Amino acid sequence: DYRYKKDELFKRLKVTTFAQLVIQVASLSDETLEVTNDEIQKLEDADSASPDAEVTGGTNGKGNPDGTPSPVLFINSTGGSDSHRSTLQSVISGVGEMDIEKEDTPKKVDTPAKDLPYPDCPFLLLDVRDRNEYDQCHIVGAHSYPIATLSRTMNPYTNSILEYKNAHGKIIILYDNDERLASQAATTMCERGFENLFMLSGGLKVLAQKIPEGLITGSLPVSCQVTGPTGSARRKPSLKVSPTRAEEKWRFSADDLQKIKYYLEEEHVPSDTASRLSRGSSGRDSKVRSSSRLPSSAGSLSTRSLSRSNVQHRPWR
Repeated sequence: DYRYKKDELFKRLKVTTFAQLVIQVASLSDETLEVTNDEIQKLEDADSASPDAEVTGGTNGKGNPDGTPSPVLFINSTGGSDSHRSTLQSVISGVGEMDIEKEDTPKKVDTPAKDLPYPDCPFLLLDVRDRNEYDQCHIVGAHSYPIATLSRTMNPYTNSILEYKNAHGKIIILYDNDERLASQAATTMCERGFENLFMLSGGLKVLAQKIPEGLITGSLPVSCQVTGPTGSARRKPSLKVSPTRAEEKWRFSADDLQKIKYYLEEEHVPSDTASRLSRGSSGRDSKVRSSSRLPSSAGSLSTRSLSRSNVQHRPWR
């Protein structure tokens, strides 16, 4: 029974709601996105009643809407158009002046976009399980953040977490296998002042029931795998395959999005509901864009093509 409990400090996010956010972020990755109070609530209102979660409130962050990055500090800078001799960051990392000033230093090869997180993503996804469990299986785009990290006396939070903490239009989502660790981590972080924190209700266990393919990379833990029908005629046992390690994967492919949309349709939650994400870097006066106008360049099938007549024949099989 993965539902809101009376004494919880954190908010919950349904697996199906998270899947809808993923589809929209992937489709609008070239936009500056943020998620607002009303839009999280509209996503929840559109979801069918299911035992995997409830969102009890929206993002109430009070962060800086401008998102101005911290200035870069230069040491021994010439002050003009000449090359900088050294940066504070380079000093910390042990890169000397001579390495920076060498003219024959090869240029850094740009990392393909698919190997980088979505720009301006409205959510930060944290996996609070042990690192070895994360390496075996995790949700695409999730960062490893073992719960033991919260016990550190110094620097318990990464730069990404601090950037998203109570930031305007941003949320932080925690998950684990079955809520036992995530609920502890979420409670601790809320007690430390995190106001825009959500827990993925039910964790990977409910995710395996609702959307067994498309959202994850690697092989689900045995404790999370669906071994048989769970009381619903549309539940199907997952196929038994050899365990595979998780990939270093930050973005969803067209095939992933196709599968996610398929399972949303099977759960009676259309991926093109009235849920929306705001766009625009100006902050509070950002325009609202309906997901019904999502560009077709996402490379995945529209919900219409995944009609009920195709439910028993998965299009990617």
